[in-house]
Amino acid sequence: MIFLYRKKILYTPAILILSLLIISACSNTASTPADTTRSQSSANTGTPSDKAQVSSTSYEISTVKGSRDNTPHVLVPEKPGTTVYENDIAIIDASNSDQGYIFAKYTGSNEKVKLQITGPDQVTYTYDMTTGGGLDEVFPLSAGAGSYLVNIYENISGNQYSLGLTATIESALEDEFLPYLYPNQYVWFTSDMKAIDMGSQLALSANSDLDVISNVYNFMISNISYDYDEAETVQSGYLPDIDEVLETKKGICIDYACLMSAMLRSQNIPTHMEVGYAGMEYHAWISCYIDEKGWVNGIVQFDGTSWQLMDPTFGSTTAEDVLRNYITDDDSYIAKYIY
Repeated sequence: MIFLYRKKILYTPAILILSLLIISACSNTASTPADTTRSQSSANTGTPSDKAQVSSTSYEISTVKGSRDNTPHVLVPEKPGTTVYENDIAIIDASNSDQGYIFAKYTGSNEKVKLQITGPDQVTYTYDMTTGGGLDEVFPLSAGAGSYLVNIYENISGNQYSLGLTATIESALEDEFLPYLYPNQYVWFTSDMKAIDMGSQLALSANSDLDVISNVYNFMISNISYDYDEAETVQSGYLPDIDEVLETKKGICIDYACLMSAMLRSQNIPTHMEVGYAGMEYHAWISCYIDEKGWVNGIVQFDGTSWQLMDPTFGSTTAEDVLRNYITDDDSYIAKYIY
């Protein structure tokens, strides 16, 4: 089915600037409309034989094989074209909405384009679309089964946008975990990335999913340093290149969260990348689903028996005694958006 639609409607910043928390999560800047774009192809570095080479500082990767299978399982989004909404400026492929994602591509000439998804929970997610190249991008349906309103907007001037394409999409969602196993625009990864190979190396010694999470977490806080310079200069619309983070061994909060999320998703562990408040500050962190425990927030192990609420950024930059006090406060972390 192909649906053709185009209608111009003006929207003000109050409507459009609803969910861009990522950048202010990692810096002191306010959330504003994005001015930058990023091609997902820039992250597709490395080959299956080009193994990740990251020297450990205080965390040694075990080479003793555990009982758990560490083979990477990287789901590949597809767009068969059976349910498509399009006009002369954009295409939305909702053929696999039951898998928890859609494809969208901007084909017009505008330099600033937004995509908004409002799910059955009435939470609106706002994304910057790549312009200038007609790139197919994957966006998650994060609110479970139900009806989703998808709108694509073109910038007119300043903070005014016109509605270019709209679609109402139904998702039966075959498995509630699929949106958190597939790659998407924020958590983008492919099977040939060095980060995925590193995730497999870290999972080699694991006997359980908890072991994998512990290994990945400890590797992250031992090898990736917080990039304060980038946090001060990062632009709205920034999307991580996880292989670059792995190579440079530094990043901001969303880099930590995306890299760890990609490693864990590729090990068949459903993982939320969450954005919200950590105390009074916007921040990004992760949560994972473990069969015997359900969703576990933050994923860190201090004493070998107790998993506490925190995120990998704080783990690499904050003293343990401060963390212990902070993470016992249930009000410290409030998730607002889940990717």
